Order: sequence, then structure tokens, then C-alpha cells
Amino acid sequence: MNPKKSQTLPAKESRAEADGWALTRRSFMVGSLAGGLVMGFGGLTAARSARAELAAHNFSPVVWFEMEPDGTTWVNIAKAEMGQHVGTALARIVADELGVAWKHVRIRHVDSDPKWGYMVTGGSWSVFTSFAMLSRAGAAGRTVLLEQGAKLLGAAPGNCTVADSEVRCGDQSISYSDIIARGDTDRVFTAEELEALPIKPASERRLIGTRAMALDIPAKTDGSARYGIDVELDGMVYARPVLPPTRYGSSVVAVDESAAKDVRGYQGHHVITDPSSTLQGWVMALADSQWGAIKAADALNVEWNAGPTAGVSEQDLLAEGERLASQSGSGTLFVNEGDVDSARSGAAHTVEATYRTSSVLHFHLEPVNATVEERDGVWHVHTGNQWQSLIIPLLAQALEVEDSQVVMHQYYLGGGFGRRLFGDYALPAALTAKALGRPVKAVFTREDDARFDCIRSPSVCRLSASLDSDNRLTGIEHAIAAGWPTLSMAPGFMGEGVDGKGQFDPFSANGADHWYTVPNHRVRAINNDLAQRTFLPGWLRSVGPGWINFGVESFMDEVAHATGRDPIDFRLDLLDATGRNAGSAPNSVGGASRLANVLRRVREKSGWGGELAADEGLGVATGYGQERNMPTWIGCVARVRVDRESGVVKVSDIYLDFDCGTVVHPDGALAQAEGSALWGLSMALHEGTAIEKGQVAARNLDRYSPLRLADVPRLHIDFVDSTEFPVGLGEPAVSVVGPAVANAIFAAVGVRMRDLPIRPDAIKAALLATA
Repeated sequence: MNPKKSQTLPAKESRAEADGWALTRRSFMVGSLAGGLVMGFGGLTAARSARAELAAHNFSPVVWFEMEPDGTTWVNIAKAEMGQHVGTALARIVADELGVAWKHVRIRHVDSDPKWGYMVTGGSWSVFTSFAMLSRAGAAGRTVLLEQGAKLLGAAPGNCTVADSEVRCGDQSISYSDIIARGDTDRVFTAEELEALPIKPASERRLIGTRAMALDIPAKTDGSARYGIDVELDGMVYARPVLPPTRYGSSVVAVDESAAKDVRGYQGHHVITDPSSTLQGWVMALADSQWGAIKAADALNVEWNAGPTAGVSEQDLLAEGERLASQSGSGTLFVNEGDVDSARSGAAHTVEATYRTSSVLHFHLEPVNATVEERDGVWHVHTGNQWQSLIIPLLAQALEVEDSQVVMHQYYLGGGFGRRLFGDYALPAALTAKALGRPVKAVFTREDDARFDCIRSPSVCRLSASLDSDNRLTGIEHAIAAGWPTLSMAPGFMGEGVDGKGQFDPFSANGADHWYTVPNHRVRAINNDLAQRTFLPGWLRSVGPGWINFGVESFMDEVAHATGRDPIDFRLDLLDATGRNAGSAPNSVGGASRLANVLRRVREKSGWGGELAADEGLGVATGYGQERNMPTWIGCVARVRVDRESGVVKVSDIYLDFDCGTVVHPDGALAQAEGSALWGLSMALHEGTAIEKGQVAARNLDRYSPLRLADVPRLHIDFVDSTEFPVGLGEPAVSVVGPAVANAIFAAVGVRMRDLPIRPDAIKAALLATA
């Protein structure tokens, strides 16, 4: 059975409200404290005096910032830093509107606290959900400083501007630090006043969209950056888990520690009892050093009663997915437009295909870890985490305390990619610390990390297209089956079917609601319950679109070839931006016409339609990122060469065009695009494991093989110059590279690969079958 998980948000509450960029009824306060300037969101009680309210801490900001007397501006970052430079991007939004010189800006990653609002970093949400809020907050601070600066200079505010931490009125100027020291900055803005503040037009931005060093780079290069794995506490015990044979249902029968007692520094073991039922059948090996804990865990001989899924294999999971997808009417309706059944009954031709993806690990550089101690009734959890607001209630449940008695201290993450959205790896340290009455540091080895990973579920996409006598596409039936992360870990985010007859995991369905205009379109989202009972399905970079778009874009290619059309021309005809695909303000202005634009751009720069060598091919795919509500339009073309004898695919070039609206931090945007494209390629040709006997089979780099440096292709990445609302960039390229490569293989040697990863043996077998 699955562990009980805490409800995270009422289903009716929007993600935007949860993250805080919807300002609701809060006021914004600007006031001088201790010689500096403090700004933050507060309640309606802030109407009397911002200074008094700030001094009394009567504010509950999602993100706030402060200026020191010398003008140094600190922006508090409630998002996790895992290599994406999120603090730099958010600070630039504030600083640009505020008019602060970049050299004066600093960032501070904060620990968990209700005053920061709902804390989550994932889904490419950070800039998207924070941009409006931070822009308004910066504008409020700028307004106060400009008015006070003008007053001190004896000028009219309308004749003054701000730049580089100064207010300038004609040939006079005054620094922000002087304004703080001499001016009256006590000001409260209502939500309505804040909403009405003028935001700089794009032509007046000085930081957004320009090159600048990421603020986290110095600490990462001089060694001062602290990761969760670096934490040391006085008197702590080191621990390593001895994992049970199944994720669920296993129980400890006996522990033989005779061999472990010979390990230097061994301090015993602890059999975990978890009131949250998340950890089932766990034993922790204890020692006075990390190496001792590793060796002790290897030496412990644990006897278990295994859970009911101890015999489940990858093929079992895929077979169950195919069975569910083939059942008419199974699952929950995610999309239901027109009359698919009538289109099928009246079809002159049909095209059908099934696409599958294997289990995938996160395999981040820093294995999961946590150090936990209790002080004065408060549990302090030291770790890197992406979703504090999700795991704190579960930690409290396991420790049998109130949520307010758990504080998560945030550190840099040595990779996250979605694994650290669920902080279950903090539970063994917390429960062992409670049992021992002293601090515990639990560090997983690479193999432990792999076995305990919340893997991307193996998946099945089954598609059927109806074509009329003129070879026009009249309808698509699409079934998507996999384990659902949200069902187990964040049930408050489950979505309602369009017919009101069931729920589905939106993060495991996104990508199927594409921007192609198809008159009759039905998508059934299906939970693979066998997967759900075998392991804990997880969110992995790009989540649903990472496997769903492989099916959608490979199938579009198949249908294009079946109708004798050029694959790009075929797609462009369907990207007509009509109906629901027209888009809407502010997130998707232009709709499918912007997707068509990046597709045309990538067609031109890739040399589509030109001469190719033997066994070379170009393949195309489009995508829109993780969610339809915040589309990042992307076009991709991959150039490949297939060695017919070995079956090895060499990808020489990947061409990518992005339209993500306003690019806040260009260097960060490029790094995100490069990293996600290469991960997409890694999962297309190399990366994947299998479930054997209910467990992950490949647990280290001797069997799990990500993309190697020698296989990195040339990347040709461009961004559309745009002033539209900024959207996410962490995940979009993951979803397009796989299908583009698969389509290029077909163009090169005429075989259609429908399983990821695409192994050389599979290509050789397909070529042999067509010989």
C-alpha cells in the first residue's frame, strides 16, 4: 500500500496564489529600521505605520528585501538553488524595478518560515510565479525612494529618474543610502495601489535581459558554498540506511549485528517505526563516522518479510500499462473535444501506434542526505530541499509534533531535477534522532539513493488517428498510462476530469493537451496501479511532457509520413492558432502562432530539406514546456547518423529555438536550455533502468549510463527576442529532443523506434526486420 501523505493545498487554491504572485488583499510596507530600509508584504493592519508594523514583525512576506545604510540591497530567496541560478534571476527582477546598481545586490537563501508563504521550487515556476509580485514590490520601493529623493533635492518627482542606486533630478543626484539616512520612507501601499503602480516598459530595463555574473558563482568557486552533505553538528551520530526489499509492505524479522560489531566506530542499529508509514521495514546502521556507517550497514544481516511487489518486473509494469491503455473508456478524461468516436467510424484510414519509456533515475551528483536535531522542542532539519511546504507536514506527522515545531534549514542542492521535491530522505534522520535523543546525520550512498529514488515511472502512450479520404486528420484518441507522483505525494494538486467523473495527476498528463488544432481529440489519463504499489513514482525534470511528448511528436511524424506530407509542413498546418489554441493574456499571448514561429525558425537554421549523407537524417519535434498555462514555445531539429552494423546513433547537431517571453537572466536561460537538451538526449539514447524483483536494477554508473562527454553534439540555441510575460525554462528542451532524435532515425534508415531509450540492439533488430 502507499504511505499516507499530508494534503498540501485545497484543490481549489491556484498555484499562483500559493506561490504568492497573486497579491490578494495584502498591503506593501516600506519603512526605515536600524538605519536601513525594509520592504515586505503584510496584512491590512499595516495601514497605520509601515515602520511600526515592520518593527513589530507584523508582516508575512513571500519575498522581501532590505537596504543596508550603505545601499547594499539584500533579496531574500525562498527558492532552492540547485545550479539554475534562481536567486540571480529573482534578484534581477527586484533590482531592475528598484533601480539598484547590480554591484549593490546580494541574495540570501532563507530557512522555512510561514512568513515566506508556500515554499516550492520546481516545474519551471520560480520566475513565472514571482515576476509580477517582485516587479510590483520593486516599483513600490522605487516610488518611495524617488519621492523622498526628489523632496530632499527640492525637485518635483515627475522631473526625476532612478538609476544605479541614485535618484537623479536634472544635474543633481542623491544616493539611496543618503535617502534612507535623511528621508521619511514610512509608506504603506494597499493591494489596489500596488497593482496600479507603473512598471517599467521593456525599453527602460537595465538589468533584465542583460549579461551579468550569477550571484551564487563566487561561493561555488571559492568553496564557501554549503550543501546539505556538508553539515556537521556537535555530538552527532552518522547513519546509513539498510533498505528493505520493497518500498512498501516489508517488515523486519531479525537483525544480526555480529559482523557489524567488528566495524570500527560502530554504535549499534535502529529499527525505524514511522507513524507516517512512509518508511516500512527500515534499519539504520549507526557509527561515529560516515565511513563507519557505510561499512556497518554492509555488515548488518537483516531478515525481512518482503512486501507483495517483490516479484514485479519492468515488463510487468509496461504490460499492465499497455493493458490499461487498450481498454476503451479506462482512465479519466483529460481532454474531450468534438466527437472522436464519430471521426473514427467515418474514417477512410487510421494510424495507430504505442510508445513506451523505461524507468528513469534522477541520479543527481549529491546523494540525498539530512542532518536532524531537536532543540527546545523544535526539530531542525538541515538539508537541500525543493518543496519545504510539502515535506514539513509529513515530518511533523512522523515526529508526532505540530508543523510549527519543524524548521528546514536550506542549503545548496548538488542537483535536484525533481527528486528533492519530496523530502522523504529527511525522515530516517529525524526518526533516528528522536529515538537516540541526539543529532543524526544520514547520508545515502549512490546505491542507496538509486534504490530509494522516486523514479520516473515506466509509461505507455497509445495513439490512434482518424484520416478522411483526402488524408486530412479528423481525430485523435490518446491514452496515457503511468504511475502518478501527485496521487501519493501531493493529492491536493490532483485535477478533476473534464466530465467530472474522476481525478487525474495533471503533472502526468501535461503535454497531451497540445496546441495542434485537431477537430476531435480525446485524452484518457490512466493510473498504473501496479507501478503505484511497487515504488513511489516521482517528478523528474519535465515530468509528464518528458514521456508524453515523445508519443505525441513521434506520432505526428508517423501521421505526416502516412499522408505523404513533409513533417514540418504537416505540423504548421495544425498550428493555426484558432479556438482554444489562440492563446490568452498574459501567459500565452499569440498561442500556437508563436509555436509555429519557432518551428519556422528552426527549420531555416537547421538546413531542413537539404542534401544529407547516406544514413543521415533530420528529425523534428515541437513542445511548449511543462504546462499549457505557462507555455514556453520550442522547436527542435536533430541531425543524426545511424551505423547500420552496430546500431549506434550519433547525434551531431541539435537545433533549438525558444520563445519564453522576456528572458530575465540570459546566461541562466542558456544554461537551462543546454542542460535540459542534453538530459533529453541522455534519456533518448542512453539513460534508463529497469525494475527487477520490485527494485531498481541499475544502481550506479557501472550499469546506469547517462550521456557521456564524447557523445555531446553541437548545440545551436536561439531565443526569440520578446517582451511578453516570462515563463519557465528549466524543462522544455527535455521534452523535444527524444522525439526529434527518434524521427531523425526514421528519416535516416527508415525504422520507427517507439521505445525509450533507443538501444543499438533495438535498431539492429528493426533493420533486420525490414531487410
